[in-house]
Amino acid sequence: MILEKKKAFNAFAAAKGLRSTRQRDIILDFFLATRQHVSVEELYLKIKASHPGIGHATVYRTLKLFTEAGLAREILLNDGQTRYEHVSAGEHHDHLVCTGCNTIIEFEDETIEKLQKEIALLHGFMIKSHKLELYGLCAACRAKH
Repeated sequence: MILEKKKAFNAFAAAKGLRSTRQRDIILDFFLATRQHVSVEELYLKIKASHPGIGHATVYRTLKLFTEAGLAREILLNDGQTRYEHVSAGEHHDHLVCTGCNTIIEFEDETIEKLQKEIALLHGFMIKSHKLELYGLCAACRAKH
């Protein structure tokens, strides 16, 4: 699957007239190796340890390219920080985002998916994609209050 994502990104970059760079390849490798929702800063710090020549701005721009290419999805947190997660073809989930501690909980619910389709059909609308993010307090933060 990682090889497929690399090929997809290289095809996207070529179609945009972007040349292949070693820095983008390294950033993609690090991004694909993450299993959590990662901020630009977090990814940059991971990369910087072994590749100090790759700058923060390069990581930021490259994550934006991954999003544009459909390999990453942005999640805006309550503190204004954006996190990025992998996007896999055919896979979908939604998010509960804690406004207290910024924990992100992924969930899937067929009832919600079915309801979205019914609402779209009712309005003659064809859904191409969507994202659902619900903001509130997780159980741990609720217990603190």
